[in-house]
Amino acid sequence: MANNQSVRRHLDAFTRGRIIGKLEEGRSVTSVAAEFGIAHSIVSRLWRQFQTTGTAIRGFSSGRPRGTTPADNRYIVLQDRRRNRRQTAGEIARHTTQATGRPISRFTVARRLHGGGLFARRPVRCVPLTPAHRRRRSLWCREHRNWRDNEWGRELFTDESKFSLSSDSHRILIWRERGSRNHPSNIIERDRYGGRGVLVWGGIMLGSRTDLHIFDAGSVNGTRYCNEILLPYVRLFRGAMGLQFLFMDDNAPCHRTVAAEQLLESEDIESMDWPARSMDLNPIEHVWDFLGRRLAARTLPPVTIRELRLALQDEWAAMPQQLIDTLILSMGRRCETCLAVRGDHIPY
Repeated sequence: MANNQSVRRHLDAFTRGRIIGKLEEGRSVTSVAAEFGIAHSIVSRLWRQFQTTGTAIRGFSSGRPRGTTPADNRYIVLQDRRRNRRQTAGEIARHTTQATGRPISRFTVARRLHGGGLFARRPVRCVPLTPAHRRRRSLWCREHRNWRDNEWGRELFTDESKFSLSSDSHRILIWRERGSRNHPSNIIERDRYGGRGVLVWGGIMLGSRTDLHIFDAGSVNGTRYCNEILLPYVRLFRGAMGLQFLFMDDNAPCHRTVAAEQLLESEDIESMDWPARSMDLNPIEHVWDFLGRRLAARTLPPVTIRELRLALQDEWAAMPQQLIDTLILSMGRRCETCLAVRGDHIPY
């Protein structure tokens, strides 16, 4: 059975010339079409073109005209770069349509932004930094930039983190250039906790880690911090390592109570002076990120608090020590990077 669907093809210039030559010899359109195996209408159209224009060369179309002018394109890119990187392509399209009086689709906007080197990405989320925070971070990094691996290796890095059953959806996107992930304009600053979940504490050091402690419900005050963290975990590591042991915690209120300070002093535990709001300097933050990804990758993610607690304990125990060691040995680079940006957020 013949195939009634015709396949459109373009004839090259040489074939077009041969067809015209045969027609000029007096051959019929039908016979020439049969000889070349092409449709009668193609040969007929080609012959009419030659008789009208004197040429059989195929004309080339420049394609559909662009829906935006060069000025429109500059407006679209500037609308994003200088005004609000969190606008969606649809919002930019509406603003551009209002400004130019011509309808422009969000797909056109996305293409123009791509042409301007801007791509939709999830913004980095960091805690807010004041000028005082940046100065203190720079000072701390300057003091520790030349520490050797064995000096970082005697430090127990600790932190709390909250894991929620319903985590941040990360649906907000920003338009940014490649390689500009940690530019200040591409960062969303926010404080840390919120949502239903569990608060955990952990400590890591070169070649070792503490058990993961999961707090029961309720706020953590100085008394709980002493009884649940300092006595059963930190004092144990201090006893095992001796005087070389160095303890790091951040400046959370429960860490700086009189009771906590007195306990550290009575147990002869040397504590590092840590700059406030410096999560990105603490290597354990990557451990929390690792645990979060492991939870999300589970075939059956936890749906109850009990399941969440068990899953966190399992993933903490299964975490490779090599990952922890690599993170701790990155401290020198973190200090140098922080100094390079004058105490601002760093891509760690």
